[in-house]
This record gives sequence, C-alpha cells and structure tokens, in this order.
Amino acid sequence: MSLLLNSNKPGVQFEDKWHELKLTVNKLLKQEPVSTHEWQDLFWDVHKVCNWDEKGPHKVFHALKDEVSLFIHQVQERVLQHQDDHSLLKAYISQWAKFFTQCSYLPKPFATLESNLQGKAGGGASKRPLAESITVQKLMLDTWNEGIFSSIKNRLQSSAMKLVHAERNGEAFDSQLVIGVRESYVNLSSDASDKLMIYRENFEKAYIDATEEFYKAQASSYLQENGVQNYMRYAEMKLKEEEQRALRYLETRKGCNSVAVLTECCVNVLVGSFKETILAEGPGMIAANETKKLLLMFQLMDRVKGGVDPMIQSLESYIVTTGLNDMLAAAETITTDSEKYVEQLLALFNRFSAMVKEAFNDDPRFLTARDKAPQAFKTVVNDTKIFKLELPSKGKGSGALSVKPQPESRCPELLANYCDMLLRKTTYSKKLTSDEIESKLKDVLLVLKYVVNKDVFMRYHKAHLTRRLILDTSADSEMEENMVEWLRDVGMPADYINKLARMFQDIKVSEDLNQEFKRTCRDKGDIADSINIKILNAGAWSRASERIPVSLPTELEDCIPEVEEFYRKNHSGRKLQWHHLMSNGVITFSNKTGKFDLEVTTFQMSVLFAWNERPLDHISYENLRLATELPDSELRKTLWSMVSIPKLKRQILTCEPAVRSPKDFTDSSMFWVNQDFALIKNGKVQKRGKVNLIGRLQLSTDKAKQEENEGIVALRILRIQEAIVKIMKMRKRITNAALQTELVEILKNMFIPQKKMIKEQTEWLIEHKYLKRDEEDINTFIYLV
Repeated sequence: MSLLLNSNKPGVQFEDKWHELKLTVNKLLKQEPVSTHEWQDLFWDVHKVCNWDEKGPHKVFHALKDEVSLFIHQVQERVLQHQDDHSLLKAYISQWAKFFTQCSYLPKPFATLESNLQGKAGGGASKRPLAESITVQKLMLDTWNEGIFSSIKNRLQSSAMKLVHAERNGEAFDSQLVIGVRESYVNLSSDASDKLMIYRENFEKAYIDATEEFYKAQASSYLQENGVQNYMRYAEMKLKEEEQRALRYLETRKGCNSVAVLTECCVNVLVGSFKETILAEGPGMIAANETKKLLLMFQLMDRVKGGVDPMIQSLESYIVTTGLNDMLAAAETITTDSEKYVEQLLALFNRFSAMVKEAFNDDPRFLTARDKAPQAFKTVVNDTKIFKLELPSKGKGSGALSVKPQPESRCPELLANYCDMLLRKTTYSKKLTSDEIESKLKDVLLVLKYVVNKDVFMRYHKAHLTRRLILDTSADSEMEENMVEWLRDVGMPADYINKLARMFQDIKVSEDLNQEFKRTCRDKGDIADSINIKILNAGAWSRASERIPVSLPTELEDCIPEVEEFYRKNHSGRKLQWHHLMSNGVITFSNKTGKFDLEVTTFQMSVLFAWNERPLDHISYENLRLATELPDSELRKTLWSMVSIPKLKRQILTCEPAVRSPKDFTDSSMFWVNQDFALIKNGKVQKRGKVNLIGRLQLSTDKAKQEENEGIVALRILRIQEAIVKIMKMRKRITNAALQTELVEILKNMFIPQKKMIKEQTEWLIEHKYLKRDEEDINTFIYLV
C-alpha cells in the first residue's frame, strides 16, 4: 500500500488554523489542562501553516506575539491591583514563576516557526530571515519585559530593598520575596551574549546603592558614639552579615561577581571612609600588645588598598624603638655576659614574632617588616649604640690603615662567644642536655640570620673552635661537627666551612700520629706518654704569623728533637713550625699542704719552672724576663694570670708590692711561690685536686688580636676584588649601579660591602688593568681580558 501526495491540493492557510491554535496557546499561557490530542495537533498545525503558507511564519509569529502581549497585559492588571509592597511582590513573583515555566514549554510546538524565521529549511523552500535571530522564548521574555517589567520594575526594586532594609534593622520577613524578584531579573534577559544584563543594570545596582546609603547613614554616628575599637567590631560584624546576606539575595552563579562588588562597596563605606581614624589607634595597640584588637584592625585594613602599609610602618618603628630601648636598659648586664646578650635578643625576637603571628597571622608583609626592612629587628641586632667593634679601615688594595676606624656591631663576636660557652666544657654546658644545647645553638643561627657582617662571627667562631680543639675542651665532638653542618645549611660560605671541616680532620690525623709516636718511642721511657702532638695545617688554621720567643723548660726542650725526627721519617719535605703560644700542659705542684695538678699554658709553665730548683726564692720581674725570654706584654699577662685568679682564694704566686693591673708591674716587683696554696671547697682545704690556670686566657697576643681585626678587613678587600672580577668576566660590560647591586647579592652572606670600599677596590682594579671605564660613559666599566 502506498500514499500519493496530490501536489495540486491547496495548502493549509494561516486563517484556517489560527483559531484552533490560539485556543491551545491560551490554555498553555494560563497553565490550563491541555489534552494529548490538542498538544500533538498544535505541533502538526504549526508545521503545516509554516511550510504550506508562504506568509504563514510571519503571520503565526505576529499573532503569537499579540496573544502573549494580551496575556501579559491581563497579568499586569492583576498584579497592579495590589497596593502594599508585600502583596505586590508576592503577586508578581507568583505570576512570573508561572510565565517563566511556560517559557520552557510553549516554544516547543513552534520549533518549525523558529526554523523558518531563521532561514532554515523546514519542510519547504528556504525563507528570508528576519533582521535578527529570534525564538519564541525570546519573544515571550521581551514581551514580558516591555509589557509589565519596564513599568513595574522601580516599584519591585523599591519594595525588595525596603524588605532588605527591614532585615538590616532586625525585622523579620519572607526572604523568598527578595529572592523571587532577583530570580525574575536574572532570567528575564533574552540577550544570549549577556544573560545577566537586566539583573546587573537594575537589581544589583539598586541593591548596592541601597546598601551604601544605609551604612553611610549609620557608620559615622556609630563611630562617634562608640569609639574606634567598638566600631571595628561593629564593622567586622556588618561585613560578615552583608557577605552572608549577599549570598542569599545576589546572584552567585559562575562568572557573576555581584557578591564581590557588594563586599567592596561595604568595605569602602565601613572601613575605607574611616581609614585614617582607625589607623591612628594602631601604634598604641602595638605598644600595648593588644593582639586581638590588632588582628581585627589588620583584617579590616587588609581589605582596603594600602590599608596595611601604615600598620607595617608602625610595627617597624615599634620593633626598633622597643628593641633598642630594652637593649640599652640591660646594657650593663649584656655587655659583659654573652649568654644574657643572646637571651635578650632571642626574647625580643620571640616577642616580636609572637606579635606578628597573633596580631597579623604571620602575614609575609609583616614578617618582612620584622626581618628585612631597613628598620625592625635587623637594626636592633646590628646596632652600635650599646657596644661596637671597631675595625680598621684600609685604602686601595693593601694600602695603609686609616686613622678613623669603621664601627660595627659586636653582636657577631658575642654570638660566637655564646656558641663557645655551649660547646666548651663549662659549668653552664654541663647543666644542659644535648637536646637543649642543640636548641640553643639553633637559636644562635636564628639571630645570625639578621647579622649584616657574618664574616666577623666566622672569625671569632673559628678562633674559639681552635682553642677548644687545641685544649681538648670540647663538651661534645659530635655537636662540634654538627654545628659546622648547620652553618653550611644557613648559607655560610663554602670555603669557610671547608676550613672548619679540615680542622677536625687535622685533629683526627694527629690522634693517629700520637699513637704511632707512642709505639715508636716505647723504649725511651715516659717521654712519649707525656706528649700529645697536634700537627695543624697552616692553610686551614691560619694562625697569626707572629712567633713568640720563650725559654722552654729543659724537659720540653729535650722532647722537641725527638718529635721532629719522628715526623721527618714519616713525612719528608714538610716544614714544621713550633707554636708555643698555642701549646699547653699539666705540671704537678707540691707544697706542705698537698699535691696539685696545674693545667697551664707553655708561657705559664716557663714562668713556674723558674722556681723549680729554688721554690722558696723571691724573683724580680726583671729576672723572670731574663729567665723566660718572654716579651714584656706576654710576661705581664702571664704573671697576672697567676697572681690574680678570681675563682681561687689562694693564689699560685704572690707579688709585692700589690698591683691592680698587669701594667703596674715594675722591674723591681718581686714574685714568689705561695707555699700556702691550696684548693678550698665548702670552706675545707683540699690536699689533692686539679686547677685550670688557662681559664679564659687567650692563646694569642695583643698584636695577634689586632691582626685578627686587620685580617677581617683584608679578607673583605680580597672578597670584593674577587667578586668584581667574577662579575666582570661574566658581564664583560656593566654600569656602576648594576655592579654594586650584583656585588651586594654575592657578598651578603658574608658582609655588606660599604660603597666607599667598593669604590676603592674598583679603582685599584682599574689601576692594575683588570678593567677600565668606558670612554663615553665613566659610570660604565669594561672588563679587560
């Protein structure tokens, strides 16, 4: 069976079908029941009219528009019957909800109409499209917009904003009314490129304007009546309220920033308008350590552009002022006690860190203000008001010393002293566990981070390490080596760390050497057992070049050839230089009270052996100088270390006349061994015991100390020259400003080079043909290969 279409049959006309179509369309608009037969006929009749009537699509479109307009006009009349805001909103939202639902259903049967109007093949020949692409849904939305929304939107917005205003004043209402209005605005736009245009230009704008007006009227009066601190709590509370309210009443879909715009508006009105007044309270809160109030201020000001900058400045000023004042107040104690000094610095650091954490949530900007700003904690650490280390100033290259020294903070020196106290066998270190010592050493490294001239710390730390290794006074050898690795981890220069590691290696090699020496010299009696040799590499230990002459006791003089002969047999070609300044030993002292072991330096030993054959004699200072052959300054220091030991109630030597300082000794001053010498513990005289006469006596000369300071400056000069050449090799050509910037970056882990020193060394390198100035620009340097 087949069906044949009679092409001569007249087409279905619009006028024949529209009265049937209109009935079903009105039922759909009014949400009245539509049978399945009516629903299917609507599809088929629209299809026939649009495809078989040449003008059918346009007729259907305009007729549909008229029906929709008529329906919306009827809706408008019903809505406008309500005079009060609540009823108006309720009626509008109800009618809009029904209409918007039909915006999804009514267009379906008119798909053929949309295809024809848009110029698509829809069961017939191609139609000429309208001026713009149009759909039935767009027709419905645009007609609603023109018919009811444009005339009623101001009342809708005003009514909705009144309800929000009532909520802000604590009154209860049905929030769904505001949400319903919002939804109508959001869904009303038919512009596919900007679906939120109507919402944004109307509802969002009205909501933000109403919010701004509300708080402008309230904020100022609240601040005047309740003060800044209460106002901050009020502002924080209102900001949170408005953010939560905005999440309910404003659009939150992806790509819509209504909540952010509203929040910014609230911040400007509640915080930005009163920024200066609020910030004026900041310094007082910081000084009073009111961290909770500061945290609230920080959270508010962080919302305002540039709001935290004055707080950062206040924090910097507070840290510098408070830190320096506290250090000055404790100056009498901390200048003589490195432990107290470090503890004071750490207490300040912990205090400032706690404030940054509790008041500013460890915000990186405030951490930077504490750490790296020209002000703040770095200023406290490197301050020279309390005490300073004066380093000599050198001119170009290896020029003469300047008359005026360059003052620097003694902080790195005191930090090194504190490390020595922890790492050396002392009463203090014995009270601490290994974990406690480790913790305190890491505290030192924390402070060291803020030290500008770390090379000073390196010098003193190495000097103390040298002393501990030579005198075997390290409390924990493993901790010593750990400290070297920790210094490496915090960025200390590799060459410095490698020299420290080499020092430990030398000590271990010396231990093996001593064992071999003892095996070799077994047939020579006790001489081998009584000697502990330390062979130190001059490059790693880098001691001062000065060698102090001294007349050694015969017992020591006899040992020297034996040791030298043994070493030459094992290491031919190496040169040995004896450093008696660094040597020490133990001698036994006997008198009528008892027998005591004295730990002494070689110089002390040389002085005491002057009485070895005549223990009861009185010997003048001049004769002691002839007997020991020590220089005057060393002899004075050595004698003073034995006639005035604070911890001993009975001294080893007695002097006449009594003096107050080593400078008071004269050639005729007489010295003799105190035959009543004894150790006294708990008021009782001890007959046996060990006495350490070395104490804190430096194993260096006054001249060597000066050399140490000069060595720091000399090394800085070499470092600057080396860094400049390194930069120039890589850059070939560079401006003076860029050179200084890169130079500071390279050297900052050791010291911050002064501009004067940079200029001097640059000139020195120019004179010695390492680089030259550009002929056209004197501020540009060129590397000479």
